[in-house]
Amino acid sequence: MINFTRNKELYKDLNREDIFSDRLTLFLLHFSFFLKNYKNEQNKKILQEIYDFNFRQLELSIREIGYGDQSINKKMKDYINLFHSMVSEVHFWDSLSKDKKLDKISKFLADFKNIDELTDYFDKFNSKLSKKTLNSYLKSVSKP
Repeated sequence: MINFTRNKELYKDLNREDIFSDRLTLFLLHFSFFLKNYKNEQNKKILQEIYDFNFRQLELSIREIGYGDQSINKKMKDYINLFHSMVSEVHFWDSLSKDKKLDKISKFLADFKNIDELTDYFDKFNSKLSKKTLNSYLKSVSKP
């Protein structure tokens, strides 16, 4: 997921220099599509482990930035709520019209100028995920 989030093309239409929260938002969007595509009873345990790992790493990153314990708890709650909102918004992605997809993506990426391109990007990303197995992402590093 990190490799996808590091794609410089995603940030070209940002109205300012990207910051930690921009990268985190794009990471969480990628992760929400990932979970949407691979969530099933068979993958439940491994997806829970991936979810736990990602949010543990996020907490460590916030600590490294220098936030105090009280701030970390608030930030983590905010990020987890944001992520669950994303998961909810992309759940029916495949059946949404282009306009609805634009609305959903713009909720999370308001500072980006060209939401249309980002919506197309996430359409392609979603399609790419649906054509691969979960194991193909677990066994190797995939590039954007």
